[in-house]
Formats: sequence, structure tokens, C-alpha cells
Amino acid sequence: MMKSMTFPTISAAGNIEAYIQATKQFPILTQEEEVRLATRFREEEDLEAARQLVLSHLRLVVSIARGYLGYGLPHADLIQEGNIGLMKAVKRFDPSRGVRLVSFAMHWIKAEIHEYVLKNWRMVKVATTKAQRKLFFNLRSMKPGSETLTPLQVADVAHQLSVKPEEVVEMESRLSGHDLALESSFDDEDTFSPIAYLQDNRSEPTRVLETRDRDHLHGEALQTALSGLDERSRRIVAARWLSDDPATLHDLAAEFGVSAERIRQIETKAMQKMRSSLAPLVASA
Repeated sequence: MMKSMTFPTISAAGNIEAYIQATKQFPILTQEEEVRLATRFREEEDLEAARQLVLSHLRLVVSIARGYLGYGLPHADLIQEGNIGLMKAVKRFDPSRGVRLVSFAMHWIKAEIHEYVLKNWRMVKVATTKAQRKLFFNLRSMKPGSETLTPLQVADVAHQLSVKPEEVVEMESRLSGHDLALESSFDDEDTFSPIAYLQDNRSEPTRVLETRDRDHLHGEALQTALSGLDERSRRIVAARWLSDDPATLHDLAAEFGVSAERIRQIETKAMQKMRSSLAPLVASA
């Protein structure tokens, strides 16, 4: 939507302060200016109008992103993710509703930063449910100090956020955990560090070539198996299993003028025939 636009960027870690200062150079729009620009963008797809709306709110993103620095993620990355949320907000903003863009955009900016924090924080699966996400983003501010929560405090937090006490204890443990060095600072052969077991061999040349050859052979085998089917069976298998938007049994039943059960029977028979064709390749893999 806004690919042709240009905004201030953070090209290096040392430029974060320069970027923040740059965002302050853009004027804050009056409500009349905001409505005029938003209307131009919605009705005429005027990208320059959208660009001005985004630029005038970059300082808002900086301010919101600053509130998430406690999770150990780079401020620059938080800002960039927040900017994505801001652009989504501008795209969806309707000036006729009488709400200022700053109020509308805050939701989108925070949502984008939340997703970034949850996906990239150092602990895997820190929060998997809505209640746990609420716990993740509120536990720091709810703790009275840096000390570990007492059982009474745990129970109080759990009650306020509608989660289980054990979830509060687990989340507190994760949030207070320490980062582990990638490489050990000791020469002891018995000392293990992540660098010893995080090696990724997928880019090793021999493995890349082997994978490419195997994928090629599998692709050829699949085409051969499909070519052994009649046209109707081939169409059903392709629509059900090889499409980015798989068709339902009822969709295909309407297309061929038969019952959904008949489509299921044809699909089952076709899949059995294809498995027989592919069996030698699977056995040798």
C-alpha cells in the first residue's frame, strides 16, 4: 500500500538518537489537516497524503516503543515494528468517525509491537493464551519491587489477571531469567555452551545439493503419480491437496454434478493409487 513512500530509517544502532530527533521535526497536524489528508487518501488513494499522516505520528511510535525496552529488545527494532502498525492504522483510518488518528493508531502500534516481543523475546512460548499475554505484559509493572513475589502477592496477581497462580510463578521465573552466553569463556572441555549445539548444517554445500536433488526427484515422482490418474481424479486430488486454497467436497460435488460422498470415494481411490506409485521412492528415501 505504501511501498513507494520514504520515511526516516534507522540504518545503524548508533543512529537511533538521530532518528528520534528527526521524528520531532515533522509538524503535528491539526484535526482539520488530519481529516483533509485522510479523506484524500481514502477517496483518491493519494499516497502523499498518507505519507504526511504517517510522518506526523512517528514520534508517537517512538514514545510507545520506549515503554517496551524492559524486554531486552533493541529500541530501533521496536520502533520499526511500531511504524508498521502505524501504517496499518493509516490505511484503515476513517476520518468520518470523529476520532483522532493518534487514538486510533495507538491500538495498531501496540498490537504490532506486542507480536514482535512475543515472537522474538529470548524465551520460547512465553505466552500462548490471551490471559498469559496479559500476564506477560503486566507482571513487571505489578511487582512491588525486584524481589520474588510472595505466595500472597502471587495469588493477588493471579486473581487480578484471571490466570492460575502457577502461571504467575512460571512467568516471573522466565522474566527474571538471565541470558546465556553464546560461547563459553572457559577452556574446560567439559564446559558446554550454546555455540556447541546450535550449529545449523542446512546451508552446508553437500547437504544443499542433496536436498535439491531429493526435492527434484520427489517433484517428478509426484507428477508421475498424478499422470497415472484419470482427468477427474487428478482434478480432485489437485484441488484438495495441491492448492493454496483447498476445495471442499461440496465444492467439487457441485463442479462435477455428483454427491460429496462420491467425491470422497474418488479421492480415496486416487490417493491409494498414488501411494502405490510413490511407495518405491518412500522406501528408498
